[in-house]
Amino acid sequence: MKREYHKWWSHSLQRDMEILVFGHAGAKVLVFPTRGGRFYEYENLRMVDKLKDKIEAGQMQLFCIDSVDAESFYCFWAHPAGRIERHQKYERYVIDEVLPFMDGMNDHDCTISHGCSLGAFHAANIAFRHPEKFKKLCVFSGRYDLTLQVEHFSDLLDGYYDENVYFNTPTHFLPNLSCESALSNLRNMDIVIVIGAEDPFLNNNHHLSEILHAKGVNHQLHVWGERAHRGYYWRRMVPMYL
Repeated sequence: MKREYHKWWSHSLQRDMEILVFGHAGAKVLVFPTRGGRFYEYENLRMVDKLKDKIEAGQMQLFCIDSVDAESFYCFWAHPAGRIERHQKYERYVIDEVLPFMDGMNDHDCTISHGCSLGAFHAANIAFRHPEKFKKLCVFSGRYDLTLQVEHFSDLLDGYYDENVYFNTPTHFLPNLSCESALSNLRNMDIVIVIGAEDPFLNNNHHLSEILHAKGVNHQLHVWGERAHRGYYWRRMVPMYL
């Protein structure tokens, strides 16, 4: 399997960012790590191994990127407005730097947004905000409203709310989405959402599914037994759904 390491200075984030690329051809998969995860996490979780046959056959190429969660949503010493601002710079890094890099390596017309846990939030948020750039969304064990307080999970914005929070919370902005072009792109996207029956954000996933149904956006919602929120389950999910 072809494996490449890349690193460059991000103008959007004003810091070095690193990427691992697996494969040589096929659909381009943008992989977000879990909370605070690094670009090598997906490989360490043995997720790449579960996709080895598809990667080697040229069916897909993985682009595993870094996170800046410790500088954004989990930077609790910073004001929440600063946290969401840092997240928006991260999105600009992905849109303005990572996606063109992917296109430069591979001209396949399908780009997939994918992630687990907080990576699922990143994958879904960017796909819902920029549906013209993605053909598929595949997310496992996600939370699509970071202002929720469930179990030991807190509101990551500490009660702060403004339009930037609104437009980065899929279950908030999607119900009011009226742009026909964006809705058309969403309706043409292959959307797969997977969540555990005992996951604390099960209701949030059902809520997202209800919103998509109301907007006429076809999608799949799969509920697995137990909490299903760790690598053991994700390794079983990924060859089935990605």
